[in-house]
Amino acid sequence: MLDAEAIARALRRMAVEIAERNGGAGQVALVGIRRGGVPLAARLQALLKELEGRAVPVGSVDITLYRDDAATALPNPLIGRSEVTFPVEAYTIVLVDDVLYTGRTVRAAMDALLDYGRPRAIQLAALVDRGHRELPIAPDYVGRVLPTAPEERVEVRLVPDAPVDEVLVGRR
Repeated sequence: MLDAEAIARALRRMAVEIAERNGGAGQVALVGIRRGGVPLAARLQALLKELEGRAVPVGSVDITLYRDDAATALPNPLIGRSEVTFPVEAYTIVLVDDVLYTGRTVRAAMDALLDYGRPRAIQLAALVDRGHRELPIAPDYVGRVLPTAPEERVEVRLVPDAPVDEVLVGRR
């Protein structure tokens, strides 16, 4: 659905939109949602540095223990590290994820982020918005809207974990 060039264009556009909406990147920090949002946050950080001439803080949150189905769906959860090493109160936080689907992951990420303090605001960036929301959550920045069926799966593959950057849609 998206090749490396389309992903690069989408991320560049998203970085420009983030800078424009926030009057520059001086009070913006990026927080990637583990796993897929972390490399995208790093790429957005590099693009914002290129555009604005300054590096914005970047961190990550693991949502495993914040999921609303953690007790039933995760009998032996593998918990990753959350790393937010800057004062969230000083920034507008842009949560970054690869695929926005039901909205439940984003809700969990906001809960995890708020454990670090109260940001000025929280915005959401998603490379792919596939629809089918179960919660009233919408992205502020989106790379591509890909209408999908609920039984389909959207997979974002990025270098270095994959041979090339691509977004694939297939059956589960």
